[in-house]
Amino acid sequence: MKKLALLLVASLPLFWACNSNDETSAQQGENDIDAARMFIRSALDGKWKDARRLIVQDPVNVEDLETAERMADRRDALTQRNYREAQITIHDTRKVGDSVSIVTYSNTFKKQKDSVKVVRVGSQWLVDLKYSFPNTNAVQQ
Repeated sequence: MKKLALLLVASLPLFWACNSNDETSAQQGENDIDAARMFIRSALDGKWKDARRLIVQDPVNVEDLETAERMADRRDALTQRNYREAQITIHDTRKVGDSVSIVTYSNTFKKQKDSVKVVRVGSQWLVDLKYSFPNTNAVQQ
């Protein structure tokens, strides 16, 4: 009986690890560059739920992300695979203030420089897509 109880107690961490769900798997970036990298990786991988957790939660950002998701879903399988396999290159980080950074990056598939704005909201660093999509009324700093 003691052996059975010990086995159950010893195997609990394994059960918890196997039972983890996607709701808790997406973490927040520790800093501006980390948050940008995590968002870009999620987008390249097509993990839109994870990407959604890494953006500023306002209607414009959510709509921009949904548009990006729809466009990505229209890509052929080979293109999607190439994006998933692409590496991220961070070229530059420009601090606009204590809580705002512009991160310039590219990926090894597309090989085109692009930028994302990362803002600190409370203790979290989040991507503000209004900077990346020119059709919005955001003030680009």
